[in-house]
Amino acid sequence: METEQTLPFAGCFKAYACSRVMLLLLLFVHPAAASSSLCQDLCVCSSDILSCPQRNLTTPPTHLPRYTAVLDLSFNSILRLRADWTAVSLRSLHTLLLSHNNLHSLSPDAFTKVKRLKHLDLSSNNLTYLDEFVFEPLPHLEVLMLYNNRIGLIDRLSFSGLLSLQKLYLSQNRVTRFPLELLKDRNRLDKLRLVDVSFNRIRSLPLAELKTVPTWLKDSVYFHGNPLLCSCDLYSALSGWQQRDLRPVSEFTDNHTCVQSWSPIGGGKTSILQLHLQLNCSEVRVRDEEAFLNQILILDCDSRFRDATKNWIAPPLVNQSILLPLPDGQLQLGPLRAEDSGEYRCVVEGEGVNETVVVTVRVYNSTYGFGDGLNTAYTTLGCCILTIVLVFIYLYLVPCPCCPGKAKMAYEESCYASNLSLTNPPDPQGAPHVAFYEGKDQNGGVKCDAEENDEDGDR
Repeated sequence: METEQTLPFAGCFKAYACSRVMLLLLLFVHPAAASSSLCQDLCVCSSDILSCPQRNLTTPPTHLPRYTAVLDLSFNSILRLRADWTAVSLRSLHTLLLSHNNLHSLSPDAFTKVKRLKHLDLSSNNLTYLDEFVFEPLPHLEVLMLYNNRIGLIDRLSFSGLLSLQKLYLSQNRVTRFPLELLKDRNRLDKLRLVDVSFNRIRSLPLAELKTVPTWLKDSVYFHGNPLLCSCDLYSALSGWQQRDLRPVSEFTDNHTCVQSWSPIGGGKTSILQLHLQLNCSEVRVRDEEAFLNQILILDCDSRFRDATKNWIAPPLVNQSILLPLPDGQLQLGPLRAEDSGEYRCVVEGEGVNETVVVTVRVYNSTYGFGDGLNTAYTTLGCCILTIVLVFIYLYLVPCPCCPGKAKMAYEESCYASNLSLTNPPDPQGAPHVAFYEGKDQNGGVKCDAEENDEDGDR
């Protein structure tokens, strides 16, 4: 009897347990089943790699596995990358390939769920602009590929947050300005390895800022194929890069052209390295240093190889006691003498590395610079000119003290005042007496016109 009463309870317990098990299976098996279906129908899966190219996808596939490390969605028809393109956070994803789609815009929150990305390929799409902070959720991104798009507008904050960026590919776009913000941020300058803005619509380069960039980074800044305006400053910059055999110039010499200021884009191209023949630009020498007697000078071994060994070779007549190698590869000279002039060579050596940086030092036989003396001469000349101008103002531009119509009266009054002032005052006792021969009628006074006229009338 007891057995019959416990059977209904046991049946209920079994039914409850079965429902719980089924629910758990739905929760845990469904994503796996979805990912299995994804790998069978759309993508080729290999461990943590999902390769889904040429599937005519208009949106990224849903229900991506959380463990995905590499996702290839290239050669599809994806139009837009929305904020919810992935339902789950892909914390293991480090490579996302979206090249050769029809992407025309990126949502500001498109990368909030893939914060571990290191390699992002958006090349060969239809992107026209980069909004501010669009890449800010990607502090670990190292390679950003944006070449062969239609990008014409780049917000100055588009690349903010890319603290680990090493390589930026922006060639074959419609960019009109050099992304100088990448070089101004010293926090990420040490990590930057390549910036490619070749074949865009840039008309001028920030030459002053590029001059301060380390040579090892100049060796990977590509800007050929742009309609740059011809100038001697541009020639000087490229000529210096050519003498240092930097790759952006040595490997793409024929593509470094410029246009005259009056020429339209694409017309009248001239080789930048031949501008000295047309514009009479000055000859460029690599690393000339000028110094003066008793000065302390620091020479920089500005090599394109960053982590190589650097050794300095001084001219034969230089006293070795004035040479002090510094830990960062620089060389301190001083106090300098005139015979310390010459070529100082920095030999850069390492595995597969062989470079010599030549710095020519010229020590003037004086304790001040030619520029200082020239400034003093200009100051003296300016003071002289100012003095002459003031004298002319005093002589010719001082207003007449006479009033109109009263000039004659003032003159007559001055004559009478002169006569009165010439009256001999009483001499003190013992004072010397000086006698002058004077005319009979004038008696030492200045005869005025009125008196002369009266005398003429009396006569």
